[in-house]
Amino acid sequence: MNPIGPQPSQQARTTYANFINGQWVHGQSFAPNINPSDTSDVIGEFAVGSRSDAEAAIAAAKAAAPAWAAASPYQRFEILDRIGSEIVARQEEIGRLLAREEGKTLAEAVNEVSRAGALFKVFAGEPLRAAGERLTSTRAGTEIEILREPLGVVGLITPWNFPASIPAWKTAPALAFGNCVILKPADLVPATAWAFAEIISRSGLPNGVFNLVMGPGAEVGEAIVASADVAAVSFTGSQPVGRHVAETCLARGARIQLEMGGKNPLIVLDDADIDRAVDAAVQGAYFSTGQRCTASSRLVVTKGVHNRFVDALTERLKTLRVGDAVEPSTDIGPVVSQEQLDIDLSYLEIGRREGAVLVTGGERLSLRTAGYYLSPALFVDTDNAMRINREEIFGPIAAVIRVDDYEQALHVANDTEFGLSAGIVTQDPKIWRHFKTHAQAGMVVVNGSTAGMDFHAPFTGRKASSFGPPERSQFAREFYTAVKVVYGNL
Repeated sequence: MNPIGPQPSQQARTTYANFINGQWVHGQSFAPNINPSDTSDVIGEFAVGSRSDAEAAIAAAKAAAPAWAAASPYQRFEILDRIGSEIVARQEEIGRLLAREEGKTLAEAVNEVSRAGALFKVFAGEPLRAAGERLTSTRAGTEIEILREPLGVVGLITPWNFPASIPAWKTAPALAFGNCVILKPADLVPATAWAFAEIISRSGLPNGVFNLVMGPGAEVGEAIVASADVAAVSFTGSQPVGRHVAETCLARGARIQLEMGGKNPLIVLDDADIDRAVDAAVQGAYFSTGQRCTASSRLVVTKGVHNRFVDALTERLKTLRVGDAVEPSTDIGPVVSQEQLDIDLSYLEIGRREGAVLVTGGERLSLRTAGYYLSPALFVDTDNAMRINREEIFGPIAAVIRVDDYEQALHVANDTEFGLSAGIVTQDPKIWRHFKTHAQAGMVVVNGSTAGMDFHAPFTGRKASSFGPPERSQFAREFYTAVKVVYGNL
């Protein structure tokens, strides 16, 4: 990863600046980016942006918006395709960077970066596919034309758990549909976003069309959300912050898109293939250290298969290797930070106090390097009223809820304020067909993991998980464009 544009810093550690109006802009201070697998490894010092930095980026984007909105479809295609191609070509390098700063295993990180590059290439074609619509008027001599136009300036606020794919699936459609962007990545993972910004800075994109402002949400995020010049905000993160974003944007009439997590169920029925069910549970609940909004942290299992499933899952968890994210033999990397580790440990204690039985894992591990390591934990003897089954934990922790039959399993699965993803493992086509229409979730998986959705398909939830149009795929157009209806009287 190259230091701040072309000129390396003379400080002991390399510093990385914000990208505003086509320039690398130093902030008043820098913060270290710490490797959660090895806390002695400082990836670099990244700019801590301020409200004034965010305002400068918004002003630059506003000034650039008219010209970018008028850019030819082919110009947009070439630039986005160029960005995507370089990301894909450098997936191993950027994937290693992602693994170092977030703790996702190297294989998962490289795959995520590859998907991010593919997202840019997929959306590169959208400007060329854009077409208006016509309606036949009820009045003679009148033509009705329906147009799609860019919104102007959009703010993108992204989380730490997917440092590559989520910024990509927000930035790529925003640019493809002719908008100008201010990207604010999560404080814990600035390096991957900076690497993308450095690629974008050389793509031929006009100054001001894309801006990266790293910094705290209270300063940078608040300035973006509150600005009258920001027409729309796409946010992925926690419920409390999401509600604040919604209230602030609605008060000033800005468009909003929110994704705020889940407490996702995986139902395992008596007729399930046990190996397939265990694979789905391990993939969904524990890979990426359980730090996925689609993680299946509630394992709803019918009584006829409950003991066999718990025994098989427990044995599988004991074989998983927790270790440094960049080591090829690692199955589960560290938790992202000390703060998140403390949260996970507190929920383990909450579960015990509530009467849940911890059958394996939940241990703070001391390994060769100092990191935030936690062994994958499994609770049994839980019920759906427990906090560990109501609140999103965001760690390698899952709980088994024993039920009598499919009807009770469906009720438990839907008994949550969230509605992001839901899964079922069964060999009965009648049941899974019923489940796919009655599961109260935006994404449903049959005989597979609740996590790991295809990058070109819509990403969406129900209830408190999501608000606004789905992300990704053709549905991105619904958020990043405004509809204009033209009546022509001939």
